[in-house]
Amino acid sequence: MEKEKKNGNVDHGSYNYRMFNFFNRKFKINEVEPPSDVKKAFAGFTDGASHMTAEQLKWFLVVHQGEVDTTLEDAQHVIEQVVNRRHHVTKFARHSLNLDDFFHFLFFDDLNGPIQTQVHHDMTAPLSHFFICTGHNSYLTGNQLSSDCSEVPIIKALQRGVRVIELDLWPSSTKDEILVLHGRTLTTPVSLIKCLKSIKEYAFASSPYPVIITLEDHLTPELQARVAEMITRTFESMLYYPESDCLSEFPSPESLKHRIIISTKPPKEYLESRSKENLSSGGMGSSEDEGSPKEMKVNIPESEADDKLSDSDHDDEDFIESNRISGQTGYKRLITIHAGKPKGALKDALKVAADKVRRLIMSEQELEKAAGSHGSYVVRSTQKNILRIYPKGTRFTSSNYKPTIGCMHGAQMIAFNMQRYGKALWLMHGMFRANGGCGFVRKPDFLMGKGPYGEVFDPKTTSAVQKKLKVKIYMGDGWRLDFSHTHFDTYSPPDFYTKVYIVGVPADESKRKTKIIGDDWSPVWYEEFTFPLTVPDLALLRIEVCEYDMSDKDDFGGQTCLPVSELRTGFRSVPLHDKKGKKLPNVRLLMKFEFV
Repeated sequence: MEKEKKNGNVDHGSYNYRMFNFFNRKFKINEVEPPSDVKKAFAGFTDGASHMTAEQLKWFLVVHQGEVDTTLEDAQHVIEQVVNRRHHVTKFARHSLNLDDFFHFLFFDDLNGPIQTQVHHDMTAPLSHFFICTGHNSYLTGNQLSSDCSEVPIIKALQRGVRVIELDLWPSSTKDEILVLHGRTLTTPVSLIKCLKSIKEYAFASSPYPVIITLEDHLTPELQARVAEMITRTFESMLYYPESDCLSEFPSPESLKHRIIISTKPPKEYLESRSKENLSSGGMGSSEDEGSPKEMKVNIPESEADDKLSDSDHDDEDFIESNRISGQTGYKRLITIHAGKPKGALKDALKVAADKVRRLIMSEQELEKAAGSHGSYVVRSTQKNILRIYPKGTRFTSSNYKPTIGCMHGAQMIAFNMQRYGKALWLMHGMFRANGGCGFVRKPDFLMGKGPYGEVFDPKTTSAVQKKLKVKIYMGDGWRLDFSHTHFDTYSPPDFYTKVYIVGVPADESKRKTKIIGDDWSPVWYEEFTFPLTVPDLALLRIEVCEYDMSDKDDFGGQTCLPVSELRTGFRSVPLHDKKGKKLPNVRLLMKFEFV
């Protein structure tokens, strides 16, 4: 498919491998040919001719690929692109494609990718109707206990499409400067103003939709006033805050394009006044209410002790009551999404108020418990309010958790440690490749709807199979361009195989694996798998290529994750990514997707 690397180990279409410094093994580079399905499709849409015209290509895209809005101009543009990239081959057929041109077109992921690359969801609904790409402790460069704090991971997160940035604010030792750091740890701080300026510069580098800054402040009223001044001076007209004290419904992403909004708890003076009020009336003031850096949590009985270590994700008292007691300040006026402390038992805490909206919070373990006992209440609450889920406190290495439970219950902000990598983060990347990668993904209708008696979606109920996804894996190519010839095996070409997963509700989860293709940089598998799906709108297709190693752990050869609801049918070029989620320059799979 591609031109070979020019190095001493590639010799006239073959690879040389040095064996024990005594002799060479030569392996021929196999010429990649179109699969029989591709040949059949080409012949069918050209009526057996040797070239495909723009009109024939248009009908191929409409009928076979399901791209029903394709125009003749679109088809002509594709031909032009293929010709320009392969002009040395197609100079005698510049207005049509031969079979080899057509095969190459199918492998161009920018022309024939697996999902749409434009925003196509209705963005006029309230924020609570969307899954929002959310970061956790966005300023950390590494682990939760001793890594540096910096604006760099914030910039990287925004460039990747993250829309919720979390900053923990603490006073300096001299009490006259505001720092961002993970409190009560050995992390080194970064100044707040540096973080704010970085957010302003990179907020809309990857998406025009709003950036939400969650401030977890542990400051005096005087320093809170300085924060308000910093925010207003830094963001100027980019900053949005409502005129009213409290919103009855969140604004939409469309109405907040190129705006920055603030979500935080009430100022500290309210906690102090509330504590005094409790004591004067004979009540016991909570130690957290009296200025602890920990934010208030949903009151779930028997909450596990290690969650208390995650001190930057907890919520406090609602904003309206704060205004009534301590009066409106400039800092308070900046709050658009009000953090609220749920009162009483979990069932009562999740009740939806008719006249106000707020942000609630749970740890991943608290969500699991709530899902087990009050799953439908969580779903109902997230139809109007925002729910943020954060990693448990024992994830000191900044590891992550599977987002599926949060998605099943409508949680909008599933907070992830973006500075790490791993399978859980791959799932998050896949989830937010939907809707053009803009960072906002519309929740499925069944999570937002109610039945005739007010009933909502119950994640514990197993539904009937809604559809089946057929996945055919033809071949892969590009590794020889992105890796050295001995990266996988010292003495021979790699032995690739592909693993395919469905990740979603428990009834849909599944795993398949292709056979191993030995000693081949361009493996041809030609295998098909069928996946029954009960909730396809929440399903993710995870793909991972590995290189078989008889004596050691199999090597990683690339991965991707795609939202099933966004898959485009027909032949598709599927680009793979490295462990950190960065797209590999040349590695792609040729696959076919079909829903039945």
